[in-house]
Amino acid sequence: MRMIKRAVALAVAAVTCTAAGMTTATTQAATTRPTAVGTVAYDLGDSAFRPPAKIGYEGANELAGTVYYPRDLEHGRHPLIVIEHGSWQTCADRKATDANAAAQRALEEAQRKGDTAEEERQEKILEKTGALIWRWPCAGRTPPLPSLNGYAYLGRKLAERGFVIVSIGTNGINATAEGQADTVYYARAALINAHLAMWQRLSSSGTGPLRGKFTDPRTHRPRDVGFAGHVDLSNVGTIGHSMGGGGVMQQVADQRRSEWPTGVTVRAAFALAPTDNWNEEIVTKVPFAVMWGTCDQVNTGHYFEDSAGHNRAPIYRYTLAGGNHDNYNTEWSPSGGQVGSKDDALPGTRPGTCRTQFPDGPQTDDRELTETRQRAITTTYVLAFFQRHLHGRKDFDAILTGRRHPKDVTPQYEVAHAS
Repeated sequence: MRMIKRAVALAVAAVTCTAAGMTTATTQAATTRPTAVGTVAYDLGDSAFRPPAKIGYEGANELAGTVYYPRDLEHGRHPLIVIEHGSWQTCADRKATDANAAAQRALEEAQRKGDTAEEERQEKILEKTGALIWRWPCAGRTPPLPSLNGYAYLGRKLAERGFVIVSIGTNGINATAEGQADTVYYARAALINAHLAMWQRLSSSGTGPLRGKFTDPRTHRPRDVGFAGHVDLSNVGTIGHSMGGGGVMQQVADQRRSEWPTGVTVRAAFALAPTDNWNEEIVTKVPFAVMWGTCDQVNTGHYFEDSAGHNRAPIYRYTLAGGNHDNYNTEWSPSGGQVGSKDDALPGTRPGTCRTQFPDGPQTDDRELTETRQRAITTTYVLAFFQRHLHGRKDFDAILTGRRHPKDVTPQYEVAHAS
């Protein structure tokens, strides 16, 4: 192990080796210049997916996705990247959300005063309002909260470079996950596989559940897109945020590779502030990257640490100084204006700072990254990672391993490089 330390603004850790070979057709789909991007959506129903019975997970999930793709699909076959969001409220019920937040504040005040009667009253309000904002499907005309659309900034940038991106919904799993921690990540991995199986059929034969199901996300009118024959399911990437990060790491774990659909090969995974999937199934054969922020209260996954030394593929760890959890998803962070959106970093002692959340302490102040800045840095590394491991471009190695920093990233960083 060779260690180089500098002031922390971006930390990178990597284990490097040769990347998996790319097919000629897929390599031809890569582009060095941005290409025009199209967007479509599909929704096969709120309860269209049920995890395999052997998992033991109880609950149903939607089979819905938002797709970002190069408009010029005909030149070569394009790698597919699946994005899975994390755990968030499922229904955009502003009245219930505001009442729930008010009850939480009142409960904390009652606990401070030792008022047990008021505590009980507020807990009933929390239970009632929580049932409305965490149900699936949503009640009446209450719209579902579209967490899957919170990664459009990533989807569009990746599609500009020749990838087909599908960001999938997990509202049904989020609504039923309570008390099922031992199986929820298996359910999330199975959901990814279900989408991949549909895309494999569509691309290989033009058939399957997705045929004729694409719509314009604004008008909801049908859209015919020529994906058949132009999406490469032998060259797949995955991105997961929060519990979605735990889901993608479960799906690429060595023990889970046999569950991939026929004709599908996952070649790279990127986890944004992933939670620990509890199952201690390490990833040694698939290149992966893990990113978290120093002010992120949620990140609990130790995938890099658990796999380093066992890995037979490149793995990376990136730490964003002042980064926090909700900034990765525009539906969750304040500027989006969505119901329940918030800045989840703990305030620092000075304006513009947040308290660090290093597992071993101490807690200190970090300059908090803005939403725009955090997403720009995230995009830089996600784009470099997938161009390296799905398009086979070795010119990104120096960025991924920390030997040089990209133009839009502060040059102060800590590098730990194991080889």
